[in-house]
Formats: sequence, structure tokens, C-alpha cells
Amino acid sequence: MTSTQDTRPIVAITMGDASGVGPEVIMKALARPEIYAMCRPLVVGDAARLREAGNMCQLSLNVEPRASAAEGSYQAGTVDCIDLGLIPSGHPFGKLSALSGEAAYRYVERATALVSAREADAICTAPLSKEALHMAGHIYPGHTELIADLTGTPEVSMLLVSPKLRVVHVTTHIGLIDAIRRIEPGLVERTITRGYETLAAAGIANPRIGVCGINPHAGENGLFGYGEEEEKIAPAVRACQARGWQVSGPLPADTLFFLAGRGDYDLVVAMYHDQGHGPIKVLGLESGVNVTIGLPVVRTSVDHGTAFDIAGTGRVDEGSMVEALRQAVQLAPARRAAV
Repeated sequence: MTSTQDTRPIVAITMGDASGVGPEVIMKALARPEIYAMCRPLVVGDAARLREAGNMCQLSLNVEPRASAAEGSYQAGTVDCIDLGLIPSGHPFGKLSALSGEAAYRYVERATALVSAREADAICTAPLSKEALHMAGHIYPGHTELIADLTGTPEVSMLLVSPKLRVVHVTTHIGLIDAIRRIEPGLVERTITRGYETLAAAGIANPRIGVCGINPHAGENGLFGYGEEEEKIAPAVRACQARGWQVSGPLPADTLFFLAGRGDYDLVVAMYHDQGHGPIKVLGLESGVNVTIGLPVVRTSVDHGTAFDIAGTGRVDEGSMVEALRQAVQLAPARRAAV
């Protein structure tokens, strides 16, 4: 049992797809003592799978099943786990599996319930496979939409964070033509607002926000496209400027990402998936973090996939998971008394 004076936030870490690198990346991250200095990590997954991953990574960590968050010891050297017992012994690594997809869903479901009940303070997710999730009958584009559904949240945004860049997306997992159709001033304004409020809550006073255009050169006064920038983006920028916020745009994406990368902006608002993901992954894939903003719970994630090609080898890098845990701690509400 932990002390009633322990103010470290409890971070519920979902194990992700058991056939991918999630179990390994979690065990490698929790082998770092500094994680326990900043939070109380609680894995929601399968204890036996974590032990198997620990052996693959040649780690001497004890994995202890817990019935509740309150039972955790949260001491370096011990991995506390809400053990759902869904993965059988010998389940293969590196292969798509409906069983792993179902388990990944159940881990997220339990972690969301823990945070919603205030038994944990934030969620940090290891990668799941969208295809495996669909094979199990859970038709979601990814974690973002899944947790939004579980919490009854009608609209959220994806924020990607790397050491040099933060990017929030107006649209994410839809085709480019559909994305352009969906972009409209209200959605752009709400996305800017979620980004502004998230950074302000993290201690960045009046953050500098740059908003991308859709077309090359942000349309260059109608030379490219059909006036999408003026119709879909500019009204939202003006509305945010009227609040006294430092919001600029619509700007050419190539120039904006360069300026943001050197520190001129605290946040870039990207219009569609690849516009934002490309620069983030070039600048910091190994330490990138995915944050879902607009939810009633704090959720961060590694910014990489299941990596089936190296799953079960112990070769995965845990840097992104460590950064995701740090971001979860920074965004978690202050804790005055322990669970």
C-alpha cells in the first residue's frame, strides 16, 4: 500500500496490442527509476505477458497483479498490473490477432473507467493495431476515437508533441478529400481553442499559434485552390485574434513548420493528418508523444505503432513511452491526497 501522503499521480498504462511491442516498451520504460520519481505507473494488461516481455528484454523486474489501484506498491523494481488475464501462454508476437485486438480494447476500457472514477489520474497508451481492433469487432480508427466514445465526448483533437514541435490536427484519420470537405470555420476555431487551453494549462502563457493553410502557399491569394483558406480558415483565425490570442494564419505549411521548429511558434494547427504527422516524425519520431485533448481524462500515447516486425525481440526503443509518461504527469491534475 502507498502512503496517504503520496502525491505522485497514478498513470494507468494500457498494454496495447499484446502481439506488438507494447509489453516490451512498457517493461523497458518501467526499468528506469526516474519514472517512479515522477509518478505511480499502473499497467492495465496481462501480468504473464509483461513477465514474458521482461525476460525478452533481459530485465529483472517483478510483475505483481493488483485488484485495484489502491493496492499498488509503486516502487522501482516492481511493475504493478491490473491483470485482465486475456492472453494465453504462447500467444505469438508479430502476428495480427483478433484476440490481441479484443484484449487491447479491454485494457483501454478498464483504464478509462479507472480515470473516470478518479482511481487514476491519467492514461498512457501503448500502441494497438487498428486492424486487430477491427478483427475483434471494435470499429474505431484508433485510440482517440475509442476513448472519446467511452467517455461520451463528441469532439476531440490529436496533439503531437516532439522536443522541437507541437502540432494539433483539425482532421486526422479520414481521406484527404473528406478532410477538405470537413474543414470549416467552427471546427478550426474549436481546434485552436483546445490547443490554446491545453498549453495554457501546462503553463505556457498566451501561446503563439500558427495555423496552416490547405493549399500550397496557403492559396497565395486565390492562385491555388478555390478560396478554401479565406472560406474555411481565416474566419476562425480572426475570431481567436479577437480574444486577444496570438494566432497567425492561414500560413504556408512548409514555412510555418520551419519557423515553429526554430521556436517562433508554440503550436502549429495542421489541417489534415499527413500535413502534421510528416514534420513531427522527421523531427522526433523516437521521442514523439500523442496527446488527445478535449477529453474529460488526460490521455497520452507513444507516437509509434505496434512494430510487428521487431515484436518479441527486445529491440524496441522505449524513448517515446518515457516521454509519453512525462507528458501525462505534466497534464495530470494536481493530487492533494493519494488514492
